[in-house]
Amino acid sequence: MLSNFDIGIDLGTANILVYSKVKGIVLNEPSVVVIDTNTKNVVAVGIEAKEMIGKTPEKIVAIRPLKDGVIADFDVTTEMLKSVIRKASKKLGFALRKPNVVVCIPSGSTSVERRAIQDAVRNAGAKKITLIEEPVAAALGAGMPVDEPVANVVVDIGGGNTEVAIISFGGVVACHSIKVGGDRLDDDIIQFVRKEYNVLIGERTAENIKMEIGYALIDHEEKFMDVRGRDLVTGLPKTITLSSYEIRNTIRESLLHILEAIRATLEDCPAELSGDIVDRGVILTGGGSLLNGMEAWLSKEIFVPVHLSTSPLESVAVGTGQALQYINKIHAGVK
Repeated sequence: MLSNFDIGIDLGTANILVYSKVKGIVLNEPSVVVIDTNTKNVVAVGIEAKEMIGKTPEKIVAIRPLKDGVIADFDVTTEMLKSVIRKASKKLGFALRKPNVVVCIPSGSTSVERRAIQDAVRNAGAKKITLIEEPVAAALGAGMPVDEPVANVVVDIGGGNTEVAIISFGGVVACHSIKVGGDRLDDDIIQFVRKEYNVLIGERTAENIKMEIGYALIDHEEKFMDVRGRDLVTGLPKTITLSSYEIRNTIRESLLHILEAIRATLEDCPAELSGDIVDRGVILTGGGSLLNGMEAWLSKEIFVPVHLSTSPLESVAVGTGQALQYINKIHAGVK
């Protein structure tokens, strides 16, 4: 039986989401922390912290404590989780004292990485911690019947990594995890603009370019976007115009890595489940799945139907929160 103190946390590289059975998604904020390097105090967390990226004085540093879906800075992650639980308490209207927490983890994470996540969540004030693999949470949140003996194929394109999994009867049958996600696409764009135009742009600008004129490898009507950055030759601000065709070619290699992971997972599928995949298709979740033309491109490449989850950004968090109802059927680690 779920209590009001049971929450699900999607500890993502780009965003951290908190799900409560009382109110659904109660918090959705960037996984960014701003720290004063002199005092080691946390200055801001989440939305306020993201606004400061690239705009702070030397002693104030904006960092992402999670890299590729795992903890890169333990102490900062703990502080971020404490802040997140406090904010969630305010939204819920009651204090979350010693909550039971379900946290999603990348399916390829090591036992050391899993232990680090457990310890960080425990230090942030959790009572009981349950770990659930990210693809299973994504499939649950997308409304797929994960506890039935049918093939559920989920492609979760997050900020730090992409997870492709075939789930049947509550467990992962085949899975591939690669460290390519939305952040890699942003980095591709930053490097391209630097190399081609001698202009330096920031992470947020690259993300805006990706969302506005970024396309999967499909034919489309060319779009243009004016971008401001710093000229590396003169050191002065400069405006350049980018084309959607340029951006498509820039992110081509990263997208092909994602396609390769999907094909490799489908190749590992048991013969009995292959028929289900042809009928049911593949579900896309995660922020990266919102790239223009992603559904059409993947469908054309893997010859099975590809569907976008109803709320791709929230699927993992919703599934994480719902996981306690299925915990006996789902092969997750309970601590």
